[in-house]
Amino acid sequence: MKKQVFFGTLALLASQAFAQQAAVTGPDSRLKLDFQLQDGKPVYSVTYDGKTVLENSPLGFVSNIGDFSRQMSFVGQQADKVEKTYTQDRIKCSTVNYSANKLTVTLENADKKKLDIVFQLSNNDIAFRYEMPQYGETACMVIEREATGFDFPSTTTTFLSPQSDPMIGWMRTKPSYEEEYVPDEPVATPSKYSEGYTFPALFHVGDNWALVSETGVRSLYCASHLSDATKDGLYSIAFPNPGEMNGLGSSTPGLALPGVTPWRTITVGSGLKPIVETTVPFDVVEPLYEPSQEYKFGRSTWSWIMWQDPSINYDDQIRFIDLASEMGYEYTLIDGGWEKNIGRDRMEELFKYAHQKNVDVFVWYNSNGYWNDAPQDAKQCMSNSVARKKEMKWLQKCGVKGLKVDFFGSDKQQMMGLYEDILTDANEYGLMIIFHGCTIPRGWERMYPNYVGSEAVLASENLIFNQHFDDMEAYNACLHPFIRNTIGCMEFGGTLLNKRHNRTNDGGTIRKTTDVFQLATAVLYQNPIQNFALAPNNLTDAPALAIDFMKQIPTTWDETVFLDGYPGKYCVLARRHGDRWYVVGVNAQKEPLKLSLNLPMWEKGETVSYYLDDKKRQPQLEELKIKNPAEVKVVIQPDGGIILTK
Repeated sequence: MKKQVFFGTLALLASQAFAQQAAVTGPDSRLKLDFQLQDGKPVYSVTYDGKTVLENSPLGFVSNIGDFSRQMSFVGQQADKVEKTYTQDRIKCSTVNYSANKLTVTLENADKKKLDIVFQLSNNDIAFRYEMPQYGETACMVIEREATGFDFPSTTTTFLSPQSDPMIGWMRTKPSYEEEYVPDEPVATPSKYSEGYTFPALFHVGDNWALVSETGVRSLYCASHLSDATKDGLYSIAFPNPGEMNGLGSSTPGLALPGVTPWRTITVGSGLKPIVETTVPFDVVEPLYEPSQEYKFGRSTWSWIMWQDPSINYDDQIRFIDLASEMGYEYTLIDGGWEKNIGRDRMEELFKYAHQKNVDVFVWYNSNGYWNDAPQDAKQCMSNSVARKKEMKWLQKCGVKGLKVDFFGSDKQQMMGLYEDILTDANEYGLMIIFHGCTIPRGWERMYPNYVGSEAVLASENLIFNQHFDDMEAYNACLHPFIRNTIGCMEFGGTLLNKRHNRTNDGGTIRKTTDVFQLATAVLYQNPIQNFALAPNNLTDAPALAIDFMKQIPTTWDETVFLDGYPGKYCVLARRHGDRWYVVGVNAQKEPLKLSLNLPMWEKGETVSYYLDDKKRQPQLEELKIKNPAEVKVVIQPDGGIILTK
């Protein structure tokens, strides 16, 4: 009898131990996530092709109504499949087929409060979030900190950008996601400001790569970033610094119950192709509202980038409207300072003139209420609903099509609410929105139909401000397709055809990259509204082939294919618009780069247009006959580019 009891007890313990574990793979079984409770603490690990990508990493959170990071018990698990096809007109491809295996693990804390952890795995992407029910009469909660972490092996190297201190930089406008990346840095290297690192974050893990980010952030949660790592390589979810927004607003998120957190995402592959081509930021979110009208995307001129503040006057804006008309562009952007320097009455005259030239208009606004000192007008028009709706009604009456709103400088939940309020109000008035001096988008192209871009990068304005960024332009261009631009629109404001970055093309900072490099970035950088840095003088002082190319360039894409590259060294990718392909490459290395490209979009015997730099860095346009689509030979000069198109 004692023997039977003993074996029965062993069987029960084995059953309980088994119940503490769960696993899920992607559809092709190469990507695997294992979940378990370790002494009551939820953890997960990730492998790809059997090789470790993440070691046991913590899950859960601590809230004002209970601790959901320890003393947890396993309640159950459920497996499902997710299949969906959707169309999206502002991301790297227009039609997406998403297939994933779903695992929901239900846990219970020491107070018998339940928590679901939901994992979805496609072939190369993991998305997971927490889902909380209402707990009796408790219908709200504050999450004080997350235990959520990403524990990389000690041999990992990183490509990360530091989160900045709050209320620093020009007119106290940071953080604005404009810090520099450091390539191939050892895991657990302390960040520049001791504030951790911004999303997205790229990791080279032995034979594999991993990109960590988040999506689905809106007014219901704060935006997050990664903490500094422990010595063992564990990065954790970090909330905004309390000092952001001038110290006002909560740095911790509050939720109504039932509620969910944003999705945290991990894209994994044995190469960089899954990283560059991922659509996971959009796969796991849905549109929040219907568009009030059909929004039209396209190209824009922009006086401020090359001619700076003095160009915000009536006569110069006429010149850039005329430039847009000459180029066949859909838009012009009138930047900050217009309220004082042009005035509202004359702005209405500009709008009418633009419409006569078949050009529509975007107008710049300062977001700020109490969170920074940026002086440019128009001010206090976007920070509260009364002023915002009054302003948007005027803009709608004048036929304006969109706004560029600047200077946000915080990831607090309150600021996420402002982003959402601007977008939702703008939709009511038929206005598109670009954000500048801002956070990264987190699935917003799919969530908000009138969202058309965010800066959140060391963008083209830095090429005007400081020679260092011109010296580093090719290097940075070879980072963005692997990191920042993988997760959403990147409103860079590129394609600078001036040799010198000033109004008369004879002073200021010096462009180090070639003309073909600049043309290539018009394809390399993805954003549905492109505010190009062309100037009226380029119609006569830039090569005719460059102007002709820029007259034809689209801004939306039906397909994106990564071909070759390494972050910070070089990048070659292909994008398709309709039935036309553009293959572009840029090289940040000091020597010419010889590549053999596999281009199955073209057949043997076809002839394509080939833009390249000669040995004197001058742009050339040739006809290239495809002899073998699997081995198309190209050479990219240092700080140069190539384009193949048909």
